[in-house]
Amino acid sequence: MQTAGVIVWLRRDLRLADHPAFTAAARLRVPVYPLYIWSLEAEHPWAPGGASRWWLHHSLAHLEETLPQRGSRLLIRVGNALDVLRDVLQSTGADTIYWSRSYEPERLAIDQSVKATLRAEGYTVRSFNAALWHEPWTIRNKSGDPYQVFTPFWKACLAQPEPDDPLSAPKRLTAPDQWPASDALATLALLPRVKWDAGFYRHWTPGERGAHDQLTAFCDGTVAAYKEARDQPGQSGTSRLSPHLHFGEISPRQIFHAVQTAAQQQTVKGMMQGAEHFLREMGWREFAHHLLFHFHQTPTQPLRAEFADFPWRTDAEQLAAWQHGRTGYPIVDAGMRELWHTGWMHNRVRMIVASFLVKDLLISWQTGAAWFWDTLVDADLANNTLGWQWTAGCGADAAPYFRIFNPVLQGKKFDGDGAYVRRWVPELAGLPDDCLHRPWEADAATLTAADVELGRTYPHPIVDHKAARDRALEALAQTKN
Repeated sequence: MQTAGVIVWLRRDLRLADHPAFTAAARLRVPVYPLYIWSLEAEHPWAPGGASRWWLHHSLAHLEETLPQRGSRLLIRVGNALDVLRDVLQSTGADTIYWSRSYEPERLAIDQSVKATLRAEGYTVRSFNAALWHEPWTIRNKSGDPYQVFTPFWKACLAQPEPDDPLSAPKRLTAPDQWPASDALATLALLPRVKWDAGFYRHWTPGERGAHDQLTAFCDGTVAAYKEARDQPGQSGTSRLSPHLHFGEISPRQIFHAVQTAAQQQTVKGMMQGAEHFLREMGWREFAHHLLFHFHQTPTQPLRAEFADFPWRTDAEQLAAWQHGRTGYPIVDAGMRELWHTGWMHNRVRMIVASFLVKDLLISWQTGAAWFWDTLVDADLANNTLGWQWTAGCGADAAPYFRIFNPVLQGKKFDGDGAYVRRWVPELAGLPDDCLHRPWEADAATLTAADVELGRTYPHPIVDHKAARDRALEALAQTKN
């Protein structure tokens, strides 16, 4: 039966290359209608936060710019997903819908409902894997259960065939004689009304082109030193691909093959080791989606049931100090200020600031996860959930709760020269290295010489780490009783 036209329903797959739905649609040689529906995002329980909305706006704008180069255009609609799909199907005469699969619980339920309804109405519906190396249900332990520990999960992934080669972008998408109506991107109101996003423009280039530029830069220079440099927030030692991955501007397959090729073609010392370590870290992303798919409750509830009644505290003043980088601990404050100004935070520092919130302040991991969700441009439900539950000790393969990061020692170890703290906490820039991460222990002459006045230009610590650690361990003991 000849297909009359195909809708490619876009969500977090905002690219043309290695896009199975676009490739399949282009091969049909019938009119293709690229369609983005905002209602799915707006109605989702985890609707995008402010930083993610900023990125989404610019990613969609990039698609609006690039699709005409393939003879097509982006349709944007606001409304209920099923209603919009029906309307476009009926108004265009299309009879086929393709999309990329999502694995978040609520999105998966919507996908299944839409697929069943439209198939029952006689339409052809097909979904594709465009976001993971391995779909969550394909990796199981010997008992047939999902993995809850990363190392055996990763070994199981390595035992699978390598990801397929990425698909080329379609050279041409067949256009209809007449396009249906489309809402303007501005009607989604994704950009902030209060212009707090100035720093974002200096640090990011959303869109498929920006993603490929970032990947090229990583493969050409950063990956060789990745294993050591990735833990140094003062260096450019990470890929910075996470927001591009989250919005599907680049695929995991593209990254896998680009990194593998770079490692094989270059003779730079450490290249192969750096590539292997980076791909293992990409494996944690796979693991996060594996866990979320199998344990739907984890964005709001601990995976380990014994933590359900953990005695978390509520302290609005201390929470605000943490959110705005005014805790009095320089490495924590640097991380929170980087987050606010750029929409991103170095992964090592994410662990430090998370440990400080849930252990030094005894404020729940759900509270921290909600703040990250609103302020990260790479806010991803699977990764965010895994990271916070790992730090809190209540998730899969989690760090034990009694592993409590000392923010001073962490600062000295991973920011020994103070480059990171001096960048994001400039009021401390004049302090010597030996007291930069513990300014409250500096003598009066040193503080004066650096123009630092504790309590005025920089806050005193809001908690004593040793006392806070003891309190956290006591809370853990209560949970076990």
